[in-house]
Amino acid sequence: MSTASPSERAPRERCNCFLIRSLSRKITQLYDDVLAPSGLRGTQFSLMLTARKGLDGAPASVSALADRLNTDRTTLTRNLRILQAAGHIELVAGRDARSKCVQLTPAGEAALSHAQTLWREAQREVRTRCGDDTVDQFQQLALTMLPRLGEVAA
Repeated sequence: MSTASPSERAPRERCNCFLIRSLSRKITQLYDDVLAPSGLRGTQFSLMLTARKGLDGAPASVSALADRLNTDRTTLTRNLRILQAAGHIELVAGRDARSKCVQLTPAGEAALSHAQTLWREAQREVRTRCGDDTVDQFQQLALTMLPRLGEVAA
């Protein structure tokens, strides 16, 4: 294995997983820092925003949210428990006795509303640091690659 840094290696020698995970950590930290005053982390913001939108005008089931967020039910359930303990969401009965749906509480709506303003700041910060063209190219690349790798593009 080469001892050269990722930027010094030929493109085909660079580890895609390492680069994507490194970028993800940096982006996640930036969003978490900017969203901190709202009391939400980036992952919680995305989860709550998706839950707020629901599916076809009705609260989304835990299974539907897991599918929409490209995550497994176990991870989602753990994250939902944290939001529930904070008073941001509640689990309500679904269409059948076995399913649970996620609904934002008034406190959750307030936190999400505050976070949306901060999220726009984070979006601007990424564009300021990386440039509009780079961000646009990255988004197009991600939207092209996600379906090819078996995930639904957001």
